[in-house]
Amino acid sequence: MLEELKTLCRLSGVSSREDQVRDYIRAQAEPHADSIRVDSLGNLIVFKKGKKSAPNYLVLAAHMDEVGLMIDTINEDGTLGFQTVGGINRKVLLSKPVYVGEARHLGVVGLKPIHLTTGEERREIPKLKTFYIDIGAESKEEAEKLVEPGDVAVFHDDIQQFGNGMLKAKAIDDRVGCAVLLDLLREELPMDVTFVFTIQEEVGARGAIAAGFSVKPKLVLVVEGTTAADLPKLKGGDRVCAAGKGPVLPLMDRGTIYDRGLFEMLRDLADANHIPWQTKEYISGGTDGQHFQRSRSGVRVAAMSAAVRYLHAPSSVAAISDYEAMIKLGRLFIDAVSKEV
Repeated sequence: MLEELKTLCRLSGVSSREDQVRDYIRAQAEPHADSIRVDSLGNLIVFKKGKKSAPNYLVLAAHMDEVGLMIDTINEDGTLGFQTVGGINRKVLLSKPVYVGEARHLGVVGLKPIHLTTGEERREIPKLKTFYIDIGAESKEEAEKLVEPGDVAVFHDDIQQFGNGMLKAKAIDDRVGCAVLLDLLREELPMDVTFVFTIQEEVGARGAIAAGFSVKPKLVLVVEGTTAADLPKLKGGDRVCAAGKGPVLPLMDRGTIYDRGLFEMLRDLADANHIPWQTKEYISGGTDGQHFQRSRSGVRVAAMSAAVRYLHAPSSVAAISDYEAMIKLGRLFIDAVSKEV
């Protein structure tokens, strides 16, 4: 299980360029699926029959895309200007290695050296236009042979286990959800389930808008990575949630108030099966759930997330135990829903 999560995190899948992730997931899903399709936006929709027939009733959803950078300018000196794709704190960009384009040209995010900045500049967060990517080219002409505007840059994919059961990688949000769905997809299911791997969640949950209308589910469980701020100087609700404390079952976020009955089902299943769980103690972020919920005449939606430190950064951190608990709770959820169909 863990090796698959690592594999998924290594893949490049900046929003609108999810092809590599989708191709991998499709190859893994095909031996276990009854039908697979890719819609016009690029969502991967996998249907698997279970013991009980209930087509279009239950969807498990996870997004394939990750945050990254998109090249918009090639400068005269061969460096690259860029825009962020998804919500990235500019503070985390300086000196980070990236891979640019399909050929994965190595680059480093650069900025004016600190000894050349004024006191005022040191106190401010640098504007995005002052950053650049250095790919080692000596001129615009040389860089143009390697890169063109519209190419995306993805953070370096070094992955490590460390400490007490922690995993460091890029794109844990939401490759952890994709990994959970793949694991459940391989199992014998008590009911029909549609697994939806969405695109462009990081730039407005756009894939979920289309999937909600085309799949037409009754219930949706969104499987995600969410912000953990369990840092030493933060107390109470400011910590949001904590890595290693079990799956996060949110009551609400900035886009969705989750179905109370489904939340209670997940909570009670966790309690009855001795699975630690937590909820978000600070209202932040959003998920694909907001668009599934509002599709057609309305859909009941719940979410289950891994608490991830340093979300949307080159190196995020999550607890392996939370990932394993999400698989177990997801399995119990499908079984419980099957009994109500």
